[in-house]
Amino acid sequence: MHKAGFVNIVGNPNVGKSTLMNLLVGERISIATFKAQTTRHRIMGILNTDDMQIVFSDTPGVLKPNYKLQESMLNFSESALADADILLYVTDTVEKPDKNMDFVEKVKKMTVPVLVLVNKIDLSNQEALVKQVEAWHALLPDAEIIPISAKAKFNIDVVMKRIRELLPDSPPYFGKDQWTDKPARFFVTEIIREKILLYYDKEIPYSVEVVVEKFKEEQKSIHINAVIYVERESQKGIIIGHNGVALKKVATEARRALEHFFQKSIYIEFFVKVDKDWRSSDKELKNFGYQLD
Repeated sequence: MHKAGFVNIVGNPNVGKSTLMNLLVGERISIATFKAQTTRHRIMGILNTDDMQIVFSDTPGVLKPNYKLQESMLNFSESALADADILLYVTDTVEKPDKNMDFVEKVKKMTVPVLVLVNKIDLSNQEALVKQVEAWHALLPDAEIIPISAKAKFNIDVVMKRIRELLPDSPPYFGKDQWTDKPARFFVTEIIREKILLYYDKEIPYSVEVVVEKFKEEQKSIHINAVIYVERESQKGIIIGHNGVALKKVATEARRALEHFFQKSIYIEFFVKVDKDWRSSDKELKNFGYQLD
């Protein structure tokens, strides 16, 4: 018999969902930085064996939206509750279990298996961890609680073992040679956005959207034209930097990461444009692929 199913990863911002996703899939699919709200889309990573297909799904951190982009991000997270065969609710040893009770209540009503993964246990002690696990048992009595450290790869094998055991009997949902639902252009935008998140401070990274206007792939190389959109003229100046130094650094770092990702030579050209208040525009969010139908 063949097993297949959707294993969806949810939780609050900055608890390590994307790092966990990359570990479980064995591919670098989700951008993972130390900054919250890194993931904006729902991203699938597909793990295939002869008798099994696990469709992992990384989602944006759950938060109360302050603008339309965050509303769309919350929709992606909540959609992951609707089609999960197994739900991985990721928390960590720092956040309080009652931090986002509205979402936890929705998780509580689910009828599929729920694994609560308490991440970053390398930053805690035994006594505090026991209290955390007890608190989660009280909140979600039907869930399994598994302490993990994604950074140290601790107990990841235990999580995978439980997923394999809980996965329903089913034919595969995707071709066995497919490892994600996203096109190549998507990973170009995500890798560029990751470098912007790492290189710029404060609000700048969150005001940025990246669009690939040209993606020409040849046998040994890829030629890319990418537009970095910001919300204000002042942000455009910060992105470019004095004499273009800041943008050159992002271009260099992005090119290196893209060459590693695609295993080809990368030729990339950046343009920076202003799209005023795009994060609050239904039209622009739809153009950028955020609004759910």
